[in-house]
Amino acid sequence: MILALDVHYRINHAYSVGFLFDWNSVHPTQILHSTIENIEEYIPGEFYKRELPCLMAIINQIELNALEAIIVDGHVYVDNDHNFGLGGKLWETINKQVPIIGVAKTSFYSNRNTVKEVFRGNSKKPLYVSAVGMDRIEAAKRIQVMQGEFRIPNILKQLDIETKKV
Repeated sequence: MILALDVHYRINHAYSVGFLFDWNSVHPTQILHSTIENIEEYIPGEFYKRELPCLMAIINQIELNALEAIIVDGHVYVDNDHNFGLGGKLWETINKQVPIIGVAKTSFYSNRNTVKEVFRGNSKKPLYVSAVGMDRIEAAKRIQVMQGEFRIPNILKQLDIETKKV
């Protein structure tokens, strides 16, 4: 089972959603929701402090040992020196029990050597895939072959839509 996570922020709360699925799934097998009150302020360079409690609200609803990987909307590393971004901070928070795959729509100039560009469908814009706890090339291959004809795999697009429904 794979867990994909996303968070949508409102004025004073956040809404987290998790999709459980298999790599070849068209639709999630289970959808998890959580509303988090009193979220942290956004601090540039410390986004993970705001996002981690929201992601953990979903992760705490499942058995980690049942997961093959967790996909986050963002980067594992913020630079080429392997300093952790959201994905890496999540990996530390869950005691390195499950590999983390970061799938980002935009790149950082400072982390070009820690991501693999993945072109899907007819898109001229890549996704930027990074990983910790597994090989990033393997992670990129997994994202490349996920269901869907467009840049964003179907499951991840559905997750984004579901997260914004609130």
